[in-house]
Amino acid sequence: METTRTDRFKTAILLIAATGLIAGLVFYFSGRPEAANLIWIAGVVPALAALVVEILRSLRSGEVGLDIVAALSMSAALVFGETLAAAVVAVMYSGGTFLEAFAEGRARREMHDLLSRVPRTATRHRNGGLEEIPLDHIAPGDRLLIRQGDVVPVDGTVASETAFVDTSALTGESLPVRLAHGAEAMSGSTNAGEAFDLTATKEAKDSTYAGIVRLVEEAQASKAPMSRLADRWSLGFLAVTVSIAFAAWWFTGDPIRAVAVLVVATPCPLILAVPVALVAGLSRAAHFGVLIKGAGPLETMARIRTLILDKTGTLTDGRPQIVSIDSHDGMAEDDILRLAAALDQASKHPVAQAIVAAAKARGFTLPVPSDVAEIPGEGVVGHVEGRKVIVGGDAFVASRVGRRPGDHSAIAAGSVLVAVAVDGRMAGHLVMSDPLRDGAGAMLDGLRREGIARILLATGDRADVAERVTEGLGLDGLRAGLTPDQKVLLVLSERKRGPVMMVGDGVNDAPALAAADVGVAMGARGAAASAEAADVVLLVDRIDRLGPGIEIARGARRIAVESVVAGIGLSVMGMIAAAFGYLTPVQGALLQEVIDVAVILNALRALRIAPHEPTTPKPKAVSSGQDDIAQGATP
Repeated sequence: METTRTDRFKTAILLIAATGLIAGLVFYFSGRPEAANLIWIAGVVPALAALVVEILRSLRSGEVGLDIVAALSMSAALVFGETLAAAVVAVMYSGGTFLEAFAEGRARREMHDLLSRVPRTATRHRNGGLEEIPLDHIAPGDRLLIRQGDVVPVDGTVASETAFVDTSALTGESLPVRLAHGAEAMSGSTNAGEAFDLTATKEAKDSTYAGIVRLVEEAQASKAPMSRLADRWSLGFLAVTVSIAFAAWWFTGDPIRAVAVLVVATPCPLILAVPVALVAGLSRAAHFGVLIKGAGPLETMARIRTLILDKTGTLTDGRPQIVSIDSHDGMAEDDILRLAAALDQASKHPVAQAIVAAAKARGFTLPVPSDVAEIPGEGVVGHVEGRKVIVGGDAFVASRVGRRPGDHSAIAAGSVLVAVAVDGRMAGHLVMSDPLRDGAGAMLDGLRREGIARILLATGDRADVAERVTEGLGLDGLRAGLTPDQKVLLVLSERKRGPVMMVGDGVNDAPALAAADVGVAMGARGAAASAEAADVVLLVDRIDRLGPGIEIARGARRIAVESVVAGIGLSVMGMIAAAFGYLTPVQGALLQEVIDVAVILNALRALRIAPHEPTTPKPKAVSSGQDDIAQGATP
């Protein structure tokens, strides 16, 4: 509301100044110059008064900007009778602030799209009917109807057979995604297919999209170090402007030359170029699923020299996947997996849930287990379709069926071995491992091309497992067996070499993310603590989005610097020309606007930054270790 009121006020000031300029020109060319002067003054005074109020407000908060130059130029033009020049400056300055609002509006369009998609209500199944309820009334476990075209209001799981959702507004993925029964659906995505039911798993305020909205609002309210640096530069530019104007008047005795110098001194390269370019970069990064919490982190991203990666859930997928199924009693592999998954439905252990997900992915219908007993850290015992099933670590299951654990030394380091027994006999083993993320190698190569000098792996896993994961990736260092405190120390030591970026996804990564110059969280399914501590959140669960994010950050910063250098250079050249009498005040004001428009249009080029899209080679399975919570794993 406040922003809308401010925009309307700026528009009104522009209309008054423009009307005064045009009406004055009509009277001037009609042979009535005295009336024209009065009309021009009437058009200038409101713009000058509004500008003075803005300057006083800035001075009260301790900020000194280049608005003072515009106020001096209008005041000097009025004092020395250059009313037409004053009217032109008033139109140009009020037009510049209007153009600033328009440019920032365009620059924030992707972020505005995120905010505008927030749903207000949801449709809930209740007592055999449907009811429309506010988002705040949704509770975990509620069954919601998501109609075609609806935005998913809260995080949940698909309760229907299938669902097709469009996540492009969140992740930049252009094609709809097919979700099977039980799959997680991210709030903020759009139903691109038939209506489906969703079982809420979180309240609206705790859902992914609510967190994204909070992050966007924080980003919009931020101010970059480069913008603060521009504020300091503005003092120097103000001093140079006043010095040239005074010198032109002193040495020539002509105050009109001083007026011409003041009106040609454009503040826009410093006032507008930096924020417009950086906000455009924020918006562009959001389009690719990289949510940067403000212009400050964006600018820091552009200067990153060292990258530290966590392993589990970051460089690797973080979810164990079945590599092989070994049958020991003639039972079919599909039957081993189906019975194990049916029993593991009663467990919330990550490995158990991975087995259930693997079975559902193969289209198995899982019966409900009975008489279930879970032994924490060991395994699960129960009945499935009248058969006694035991699932867990090899030693645990072997002891339950009266046999010795087998020799599994040939299994790769860090693999998770899950034994399955049926009706008192060892049925087989599920061998699981944590796969390297798609495109991890290509992503690292791309980051090196973007200027990242050092790439390190920091993990709490064993050294042999970490070495297996990083084989062939060409990392500059590997630090294994680290506690969260030791990860922080690694970040602090690497900061001595230059700005450091840390990427992680778990609660244990939050301290290191906070300690880094730029912390990046895998926000699609990462821990809330890491997302809160991070400066950047990857909305799509793909590590290869880092490359486009850094490329956009560097492009936006480069465009901001180019705009400032070109704009200030042209302004200084114009001031010198005015000081030597080659530009009149009116010509200087027109030149000012040409420079302003050119600078803003150049800054908006950040909206068209086209980063190289990462390739996604076929993933390979790699080992996992103590970072994974293994259900009775036997390395």
